[in-house]
Amino acid sequence: MRLRVLGLILAGGKGTRLYPLTKERAKPAVPFGGKYRIVDFVLSNFINSGIYSIYVLTQFRSQSLLQHLSEGWQFGGLLKNQFIIPVPAQMRSPGETWYQGTADAIYQNINLIEQADPHVVAIFGADHIYRMNVAHMVEFHENLNAACTIAAIPVDKKHAHEFGVIECDEENRIRAFHEKNPDAPTIPGNPNEVFASMGNYIFSTRTLLQALKEDAANVDSTHDFGRDILPKLVADQQAIYAYDYQSNKIPGEPGDQPVYWRDVGTIEAYFEANMDLRSVKPALNLYNRQWPLRTSSYPDPPAKFAFDENNRRGEAIDSIVSGGCILSGGSVKESILGRGVKVHAGATVENCVILDNCDIGRRAKLRNAILDKNVKVPPDTVIGYDLEQDKKHYHVTETGIVVVEGLRSPVDISTVFV
Repeated sequence: MRLRVLGLILAGGKGTRLYPLTKERAKPAVPFGGKYRIVDFVLSNFINSGIYSIYVLTQFRSQSLLQHLSEGWQFGGLLKNQFIIPVPAQMRSPGETWYQGTADAIYQNINLIEQADPHVVAIFGADHIYRMNVAHMVEFHENLNAACTIAAIPVDKKHAHEFGVIECDEENRIRAFHEKNPDAPTIPGNPNEVFASMGNYIFSTRTLLQALKEDAANVDSTHDFGRDILPKLVADQQAIYAYDYQSNKIPGEPGDQPVYWRDVGTIEAYFEANMDLRSVKPALNLYNRQWPLRTSSYPDPPAKFAFDENNRRGEAIDSIVSGGCILSGGSVKESILGRGVKVHAGATVENCVILDNCDIGRRAKLRNAILDKNVKVPPDTVIGYDLEQDKKHYHVTETGIVVVEGLRSPVDISTVFV
């Protein structure tokens, strides 16, 4: 029997800790790695794993995300079981409210599950940077005849307050679930780490529907998977298992390749994850053709490096340069350049993340900075060298990363006179 798997992606988070990058967009729509969006990781994981029936639940500041999905993630519609459909908040609750929690987001769209009638439902978040062979997790779930399976990974115990922490027996059956508890128990034999939920779940459909309906009827619930549904399933002695993400294998990767998973919930984490990509042997390999990271297909020209003169040579070292970029005499080191970035003569960009369509003027100097889309840096501007001065104009994090807010791109409107 071929298993019917329905994918539900939770992509409605505000991402307040990523401000100002989330000022005008939802966190899953934030650009990453030059040409991608954060949501591309979970979508690629699903598609590469053979899961083609996917709903993407959106909510806050969803326009950028909806546009990205429409440009790059639409199937041809030839088969009814192959689709990626964005689902704005339907306000199906009695009070016609926004989603009150992760479980409420699924409950308000319970009709989609009932109509699809899948064997299992994969509920994944859209705000992490990682690769996962989801088919391997589904197989694990089915072999154990589990009611629910939670993807988990060891993290430093100091981060226990940020995650749901899992206690398992020797067979990986979950015996307790501690949601964002700084005093959560550590892994047996490893006092420095806890077993943390990644927020990715596989549910048997019957278990999920019953749990959602019971939770919706509970007036004392916060309607969240981590706080309410999962602890109740464990308390009811349901067959709930932890899937160790470290056992996941990606086709085309060496057998000893460590797994990669980053929660890019803060500017610092987002910056560091981007910087991971420019290593000679990056922990996250974007060049594995057996497990491609998919995104929108843009009609960009190739990147261009102009001039070969002393003190005026377009060059990039230990950097990622996306399509449409022009380096005309500028120098880029240890940085990520998004699509269509221009670096003019004499400008230097070091240890920066530059998003799409930015223009770096002549002799400008940038260091330890993130430039949002469409920023135009005037000639001779200096950013990242005097943080006290930068704070007068830009957002500066506690660790000294300067974030320059972007501009809305102009919209071309053609008027036809008849």
